[in-house]
Amino acid sequence: MAEDRYALIVGAGKGLSASLARRARAENMTPLLAARNTGKLDDLLKETNGHAFECDASDPKSVDKLFAGVTSDFGVPELVIFNASARARGPIAELDQDEVRRVLEIAAYGGFLVGQAAAKIMLPRGSGSILFTGASASVKGYVNSASFAMAKFALRGLAQSMARELAPKGIHVGHFVIDGGIGESDDPENPNKLHPDHIAESYFHVHNQDRSAWTWEMELRPFVENF
Repeated sequence: MAEDRYALIVGAGKGLSASLARRARAENMTPLLAARNTGKLDDLLKETNGHAFECDASDPKSVDKLFAGVTSDFGVPELVIFNASARARGPIAELDQDEVRRVLEIAAYGGFLVGQAAAKIMLPRGSGSILFTGASASVKGYVNSASFAMAKFALRGLAQSMARELAPKGIHVGHFVIDGGIGESDDPENPNKLHPDHIAESYFHVHNQDRSAWTWEMELRPFVENF
């Protein structure tokens, strides 16, 4: 009898995370979806036969509760994806300090908390994948986007450090630079969006790689994007 397989997606909602959940189901994995507001996930849960968990990724106790619930109810997931994010836009001299703190707590510290919790449960088994969603701001700091750049640079550094530490122990850590806007249009007249289903394909390609040739970072952009 085949072992049950689980994919935990933290920061679940519409767009990319929904495509990741559908792809997990297509790969015969049960999607476990974590979000601060699980009510928004009702339709996706029905579509994918998934399960929802309330979680604030910036709160250590909430993340600990999430992973305790997942392992108790289902077991150790073979795939954990951190997709939570936040941003505060504006000129550096005008940014609200509390809002910047919130962005860093969700998009950077939250990544640490989820990555640490995932590593703790995967290390005894010696296998699994931990994937982080980055952005153009992971490698380029844009005007009026200081908080997002700080958070995404930090998340990329976390992923790189974890990859070097955990790969020899059987855990595949990956970081994805999503260099462009995400949209669901395949209209050739509007080609400047990355389709979330196609992004999800790349996540699962990386997850399914043989360990003899693991990718730690992948940049994805539409063919019209400058870089």
